[in-house]
Amino acid sequence: MTEEPNCLTLTTNSSICISIDVYWAKSGAFSCELEEEMTEAITEAAVDSSEEVSEERDDLGTFESDDSGTFQQVVNLLDIIDSESAKTDTTGAGLDMRKTLASVIITEKATTEPSVVINTLIRCLQVSEISTRRKVNIYNILQEIIQQEGELEEQCVQRLVAIASKEMREIPEMEGYMKAEVASDTLVALSRNHFSLVMYELQHHLKPLNLTDEFVIITLAKLANGNVFEFMPYMGITLATIFTMLRLANEAKIRQAICGAMETFCETVQFYLKHLEESVYPVMTEEQFALKVFPMYRYFVTVWLRHHNPEVKLGVIRSLKPMLGLLLPNDDLREQVYDYIPLLLAEYQGGLEALFITQVLRQILEVSVITNTPVPQMQLHTIFTELHVQVCNKAPAQHQYSSQNLLEMVHCFVALARSYPKELMKFFFSQMETNKEAVRVGTLNLIRAIVSADEPRMSIRAIYLAIRVVKNTISDTRSKVRMAILRIIGQLALSGYQERIKGWGLKYVSVQLTLSTYKLTNRRDNFYLRDLEERMVHKVTMDTVKIITSSVSGMTNEFWVRLLCYIMETDYMDALTPICISLTNLAEHQLHGQDVDVSMAGKSRQVDLPAPQKLLARLLVLMSSPYKGEGRGIAMLNLLRTLSQSIAPSMANMWELEIPLLVRYLEEHTEFTWDQKAWEDKLIQFLRNSLKKTRGSSWSLRLSKELNNQIASFDSPSLEKGFLYRALGFTLATGLEASKVEVLLLELLYKTDYSNDFDSEGVILCFGLCARGQVKTVLNVLHDFEERIQESEQSWQISAWRKDHPWRRETVKSALMVMYSCVASYCHPQLLLNLVDSPITAKIIHHYVSSCQDICLKMAFMKSVVQVTKAINNIKDLEDFHFAQKTTLTSIIVAVIEAEPTDNLVSPVRALAMEALSHLSKLKPFYSTEENSELMDISIHSVISLQLPGEDNESIKTLYANALSSLERLMESLLQRQLDPRGLQEMVQLLEKWILSEKECEREKAMNLHLYLMRIYVHSTAVCIPLKMGQFGTMVGLIAPCTCDAHQGTRMASMNVLSSLLDLHASQTCSLWGSSKEKELEKCKGDIQSTDVEKIFCASSRIAKMVCTEFNCDEVVSLIQKLCENTGAMDLQHDKASVIWIGSFLQMRAKELEDKVAEILSAILVHLPVVDHPEVRRLLIEGILLLAHHHQETILTSLLRQPLPMESHLAEVWLAVSENVPFARTMLHSLMGRLQSRLSPRVSATSKADIWRLAAVDPLMTLCTIHLLVQKLDENDKLPDFLPDLTYTLLLQLGSSHRPETAVPVLKMWKLVHTAPLPEEMNLQRVTIKSMQLLFKRVKSQHLARALDEQAVWDLLQDGGTFLEGVSLLARLCMQHVEGHRQRLAELVLRGMDSEVLSCRISSTAVCVEFMSDPVLYQEKLLKPAVLLLEKGADQEEDEALRVLSLRALGNMALGAPKKVKQYRKVLLEKCLGALREPVSTSVTAEGMEALTKILAELREGDVGSSFDAMSEQCRIFFDNESELLRLKAFILFGKLARVVGMSKKHFFKGEVKKAWIPLMLHSQDPCFNAAQACMATMFQCVHFWGWKSLQHPSGPSDTTTDDKMIVFQTTMCSILTQKKPAVLYSFLLETMAYVKNNLSRIRIAACNLAGIIMKQMSTHYLKKLDFPALRNSLQELQLDPDPGVRRAALETLEVLDSCSQHGLLASPQGMS
Repeated sequence: MTEEPNCLTLTTNSSICISIDVYWAKSGAFSCELEEEMTEAITEAAVDSSEEVSEERDDLGTFESDDSGTFQQVVNLLDIIDSESAKTDTTGAGLDMRKTLASVIITEKATTEPSVVINTLIRCLQVSEISTRRKVNIYNILQEIIQQEGELEEQCVQRLVAIASKEMREIPEMEGYMKAEVASDTLVALSRNHFSLVMYELQHHLKPLNLTDEFVIITLAKLANGNVFEFMPYMGITLATIFTMLRLANEAKIRQAICGAMETFCETVQFYLKHLEESVYPVMTEEQFALKVFPMYRYFVTVWLRHHNPEVKLGVIRSLKPMLGLLLPNDDLREQVYDYIPLLLAEYQGGLEALFITQVLRQILEVSVITNTPVPQMQLHTIFTELHVQVCNKAPAQHQYSSQNLLEMVHCFVALARSYPKELMKFFFSQMETNKEAVRVGTLNLIRAIVSADEPRMSIRAIYLAIRVVKNTISDTRSKVRMAILRIIGQLALSGYQERIKGWGLKYVSVQLTLSTYKLTNRRDNFYLRDLEERMVHKVTMDTVKIITSSVSGMTNEFWVRLLCYIMETDYMDALTPICISLTNLAEHQLHGQDVDVSMAGKSRQVDLPAPQKLLARLLVLMSSPYKGEGRGIAMLNLLRTLSQSIAPSMANMWELEIPLLVRYLEEHTEFTWDQKAWEDKLIQFLRNSLKKTRGSSWSLRLSKELNNQIASFDSPSLEKGFLYRALGFTLATGLEASKVEVLLLELLYKTDYSNDFDSEGVILCFGLCARGQVKTVLNVLHDFEERIQESEQSWQISAWRKDHPWRRETVKSALMVMYSCVASYCHPQLLLNLVDSPITAKIIHHYVSSCQDICLKMAFMKSVVQVTKAINNIKDLEDFHFAQKTTLTSIIVAVIEAEPTDNLVSPVRALAMEALSHLSKLKPFYSTEENSELMDISIHSVISLQLPGEDNESIKTLYANALSSLERLMESLLQRQLDPRGLQEMVQLLEKWILSEKECEREKAMNLHLYLMRIYVHSTAVCIPLKMGQFGTMVGLIAPCTCDAHQGTRMASMNVLSSLLDLHASQTCSLWGSSKEKELEKCKGDIQSTDVEKIFCASSRIAKMVCTEFNCDEVVSLIQKLCENTGAMDLQHDKASVIWIGSFLQMRAKELEDKVAEILSAILVHLPVVDHPEVRRLLIEGILLLAHHHQETILTSLLRQPLPMESHLAEVWLAVSENVPFARTMLHSLMGRLQSRLSPRVSATSKADIWRLAAVDPLMTLCTIHLLVQKLDENDKLPDFLPDLTYTLLLQLGSSHRPETAVPVLKMWKLVHTAPLPEEMNLQRVTIKSMQLLFKRVKSQHLARALDEQAVWDLLQDGGTFLEGVSLLARLCMQHVEGHRQRLAELVLRGMDSEVLSCRISSTAVCVEFMSDPVLYQEKLLKPAVLLLEKGADQEEDEALRVLSLRALGNMALGAPKKVKQYRKVLLEKCLGALREPVSTSVTAEGMEALTKILAELREGDVGSSFDAMSEQCRIFFDNESELLRLKAFILFGKLARVVGMSKKHFFKGEVKKAWIPLMLHSQDPCFNAAQACMATMFQCVHFWGWKSLQHPSGPSDTTTDDKMIVFQTTMCSILTQKKPAVLYSFLLETMAYVKNNLSRIRIAACNLAGIIMKQMSTHYLKKLDFPALRNSLQELQLDPDPGVRRAALETLEVLDSCSQHGLLASPQGMS
């Protein structure tokens, strides 16, 4: 296919598209890819492929330009077909669809343009170097077009015929053969509408004496077959021409082709001759055809049949049959055909399949019989010999049709027997003399076939001769020969030659019957093949007897006697059925006198029989197995009925009525459907009814003797012998003479082999049945037997009577015990009550305790007890009968059970023992409740602990099943005595430890027993007694995990127990359990049987969800408690099932369990620590979480009340909470609420949830839980919705922990569990801080983390003394580094500030301090409520810290909302001044002054108002305060006032400055550096109020110290004051001298220095006013000051004072300078 061009133009016509659609509609939907490829193939005609088209033109010559598109389309589609054919060859037929579609498209195209398409295809055939595959595809398409279009243009047909003929005649090779074949088929297709053209072409190449091509002949045969009447005019010349080629045909292929063609030609001619009336052509007669065919037949047989190639031979043989169909009807030619029979017979020696030769011979021989022209007699021996060899010899292995060939041979011999009977039988006679078994058997089989042939022409002489041949071989003892002779005898009888077999035939049959029976009954083990052959002989003999007796009349008495004795004496039971049938037929003939033998003439209508009792006993016993021996029961019943008058005339009428009923029963059943017991019962009833007819006679005793004599005739064990014992017992029970009965019973006791269990049981049964009518006789016989065998405790002499069967002591004791019990079971009820205690039970106990008590004896003892107790229980009216031996028997039985091994099962003793207990439990006196439980426990332990039997040990499996069954019956018996919920619960408790066993087998057995108990209980009358509260849930909880047991049997049993429990519950309650749920439960049972573990768990979960609606809340609790209790008791699969049930119940019923949540949680938490498997723990924890979703507060309180330190299982619960992020968030909210509730006023509960929510819990546990949740939540989760709330809550909790006197007392739950104190690291502060650290890690802020570490925030918070500092610092860092939470934090802060708990208010106010310094409150419109709360905090006197923080926060308004300071100035000034006016503490006052300082920065003089004066006055008060902080804050505030003062207050403040000036100058040297600096700064800010500019710029070198600068400033200041205001200077000196007694040494020094400076600058006038002595005294007192600096400064000032006073200076002040 050419490459696809860049652009395609679709030029296909619509017809092709329609064809594609049609094909798609027929063939189904094709893929889009296939559709596109086909479209490409079609449209490629439009591709500009001029080069390719020109190349094709070079090969094909010129064609119309209009046809180029069609040509290219066809070429492209052929390419597709070729490519797909190649793919199909390598990959299969999956790609054949594309090929088919392409072919269909070409064919559909031909419907509109047939000539164009055909010419195109013809041109394609003419392309040089075209592949064979492509040619084959083209021819196939041409055939489809020809069939579709019919007649075509003659020119196209001529061209195609020429090309196909040429292709067909080319030298055929492997591929060429395929090409020639399709070319041939194409010519045949053309011949249907263009026969002349095709025939002309073929005849043109069919020339006499010129060997034509193989496919010319093949095509001619096809033409003849498809065009019979058209071909007939050419048939003669065709046959004649082909005949001339026979000598030239030397190759095998051309010979095969000619043979095949001749076969077709002859069949065509035969068809033509049968339908001559339909022919319109000139008619050729059959004789003319035969004459043309015969030369070829002759050549085929004489020349080609001898060819060495087997395929040529086969072709010749197959062609002969249709040729003979034309030749044999011709009399002249038939004789000539006979001449060539030896040549056909000779082919048997070759390797050719014999069947085909035999079919030709049969055709010739049968025509010879029909036309009465037998084959020449000279050829008979050859024919006989060759055919006989084929029958007698084994066919070669390569022959596939040997059986069909044998059948054809038989037909040949039948035909020969009709033509030459004497000669054939003579030949058979000669063959029988060879003494070869195969030859004799083959010959006899041929004779039988000849006898059986339904040929009216078969002569009597032929049958006579055949019988002579057979008689000559009756002495042959070989099995196959005997069977062949017997079959011939039977066939003679069937074919109506009965007279021919009387005498020799009947005698031979009788002899063979006896001989085969003898050989079969005395067969050897090493001759299996010989026995098998003898069985076949016997079967053939029986078939022959049946044929003879049903078809031969006038049978001899000798034959009758032989058959009757055969029944009585033979041990080969398989022959009884046909013999009985034969005897019945013969008896009917004799009794009805159809053909009475001469020897029986004049006799009665009875036949000769042995003793009637003997025959009846024999037939009765044999009829006990009625379906053996091909259904001998019916045959024997019919024989009995026929011989009823001969056996017992008194019974005849009754037998006429009852025997047909017995026959009908057998006919209605088969050996697979009948019931042995029921059938034996019918026979026994038949026997009893028969014996009733002979009552008063000795008939029954004689029958008993015959039955007793029959015992030795049957093996042990056998059904017949078992029935024989039973029949004997019934017969003896009817005996009238007790003495004779005793004799028979004693004889039976003595001759019984007690080591043979079957015989022993048979005798026991016989004695029991006899006791039904002869109980005293039986007991006397047993007593007599015990005395005769000399029983004693020291010796046991019993082997004297039976030398061949030495008896063991225990064996006979066992038999005697069971005999006594069997007597009890069959004894009349009224007699039994008098005999049961003694002698029956007493004898049984005596025999047991006086023996070695081996297993057999134990079994016999148990069996005896069971039979005796059953017999007693079967008595309807026991009244007050008390079984005196019950206690003794019970103790013996319990001892036996306890002695049995508990791990393996070796005998049925324990099963029988439990069965005996179950029967004993029903007799009075009844067992007590304690005795019931003890017996039950012993029995259960004895059975459940047994190992399961292996699959290949059927005996142990049976013992095991019997033991379980006995245990179930015992449980039922004991439960019946206490059939109420308590009794049921006690039984289940006994089973519980086994249900929870680690062994699968014990669990399964226990569960099955549980099921059995439930079924008993449910179907009893006790269902009206309701189960106790919680009992239903407990019982379901016990078995629920077993629905997922690893063993399927346990799962199914648990499901059935659950169904029983549900049925019981539904019957006792108004349950909605209905049919729909039952159906769903059945579906779940089906899934439970799966081997897929996940499917099992899923089904169990569905069951749990389905049944949970049947439980009330109390039952749910009991179920969950039971499930939790048993968790860990078994394997992982059970634990998973338990938690699945718990989860399912909680999922469905959690909402309803509000009152039961604590109990459920307690049950889970108690058992959670012992659960090892993580998945089970996870599922249990999921159950807790499920409860928590619905009852969060209850669960939370219960969990928080668990002891500390937190156990691992509790931590695991919280870890599971953390994995469920939404739920973890909910729990965090609740936990925060618990912490916050401690810091809130206590409220009253309004609901159950409130009760649990408000219940007291340990805050430390709450904090530990919060820490765990925060730690385990996803690290990438920043908890945006929790961060502010949780941080703030933890902060408040931390604050409350630092103030224990305000905290709510906590629960120290761990002290109840742990005596040791909690670890040191587990305290409120540390856990809280750790939780806060985890929270801040989630912020993912490196700057915040670094700041927290660098500033030691966590250390500050942990210390109660620095806690508030840490809070402020933490709040500040959060404001700086944590975005998005400010509003929420602000809201929380305000809420905390309004709390009634002091610690909350303090902590919240500490945070608010930082918030007031930020615009957040103002921006969030929270400023006003904040101010109101701070105002409240500033007014309270309860706590100093709160007041300080409130004032600080108010002052910070100037930082966070400076624009709002003016609005709130009144409040701010009032609260801050209040701190100054009423100094409570230093910190409060200092904070008030600092706040005023901040506030004044945002106010003007007019805004301050009257508060200005107060601030100024109050501020000065603290200049000389002992507190450095107060002095500092006062100096700063005064400086701030100096900056604020305006014109209106300038004068006032000037006075204030004057008053404060000395303190300011002195405190410039304050010992507190900060205070000194602040004081100096304030002093210089106030200088301008003096109005002296020279003071505003202090002079002095820059490198001078501060003290030097201050001295200069003071000197200058004093100098100016001396000049301008000397009086002020004087007052300053007096004021300064007051400070020499100040508490601060630095202030005292400064005062001395300043006083000296003033005195130096003071004018004389004012000096004179000084009180020098007083001044001197003050200064001299300072000489005693401990500070040397003070002493030094005072001395210097004293010197100045002395100088001033000594000189008495009168000069002007200038002179003083």
